[in-house]
Amino acid sequence: MYTSTAEAELSVSKRTQPAIDLRSDTVTKPSPEMRRAMFEAEVGDDVYAEDPTINRLEKRAAEIFGREAALFVPSGTMGNQIAIKLHTHHGQEVICEERGHVFNYEMAMMAHFSGVVPRTVWAEDGVLTWKHVEAKLKTKSYHAARTGVVSLENTHNMAGGTITPPEVFDEVCNRTHDTGLPVHLDGARVFNAAVALGIDVAKLTAKADTVMFCLSKGLGAPVGSMLVGTAEMIDRGRIYRKALGGGMRQAGILAAAGLIALEQGPQKLVQDHANAKFLAEGLARLPGFKIDPAKVQTNILICDVSGTGMTSGELSKKLAAKNVLANGVGPQLIRFVTHLDVSREQCAEALEAIAASVKN
Repeated sequence: MYTSTAEAELSVSKRTQPAIDLRSDTVTKPSPEMRRAMFEAEVGDDVYAEDPTINRLEKRAAEIFGREAALFVPSGTMGNQIAIKLHTHHGQEVICEERGHVFNYEMAMMAHFSGVVPRTVWAEDGVLTWKHVEAKLKTKSYHAARTGVVSLENTHNMAGGTITPPEVFDEVCNRTHDTGLPVHLDGARVFNAAVALGIDVAKLTAKADTVMFCLSKGLGAPVGSMLVGTAEMIDRGRIYRKALGGGMRQAGILAAAGLIALEQGPQKLVQDHANAKFLAEGLARLPGFKIDPAKVQTNILICDVSGTGMTSGELSKKLAAKNVLANGVGPQLIRFVTHLDVSREQCAEALEAIAASVKN
């Protein structure tokens, strides 16, 4: 991700009041209910599968997604990389969208840990169709690396929180399966997609062989992600989790918050989406900002600020001075992410700060 100056410019120690933090939905704080649940959590050694709270979380996640089993992992990156390891062999390729998280923001771990390389393709709005995938597929060949897995991302972070339409997703999965290959879904924000579409998350993701989703973004938990799939895959996944250093012990104190996030978090996403649309409509009215509010589907918006005469870093620096945090994701692109810790009133305040920053 393009480095912003926002964090450097506005240290916690210098803030006189809480900032309006629109950098990411990863900045959400656990609710009082989560903190109580964490304090009271029944725990055990999860490496021995003896933590009852983690066991409940994994069982519930599997139920919600209609899967045989689930695995609690510290991060979405770890969940994605375990899935890639499960589906591939050394020397293969992973088909993914050019701006995809598995390719850009996971420290090249698919190469380091699984011995595979990405085969990227750029797609409009980050939505990979079967046409995109088919053009990159490689089966038996003595000249080129074979495809090991197709990795999709829904919603797509760096395409602006865009949703893969269910019919497109299902076609990619069905046609990929016809070739004998698996599909992994990086569903870090898949609940955002399900809520926006009004579709049950199990139905939306049913065709994927494995799904990773985050508890620690819009759902509001402080830590953790889940990987769901068959019992056999998740059993092997525990081995790879341990290899990556993710074998946690009395981690039920984290799972307790995750259970609340899983049960209560999705219904809160509707307001996040509405706030993002409100923010996008306000930005579209400001001189120098280029964004189409009609394309803002969930809680992420990315706009071109080149018309302001500033880089995204310069603008984020000005915003930080006005107690608004946002990250650049390119020299001319800035990203705003709404979440449960940002109200409609704060979005309005942020728009005022942005307008003032452009005038100054």
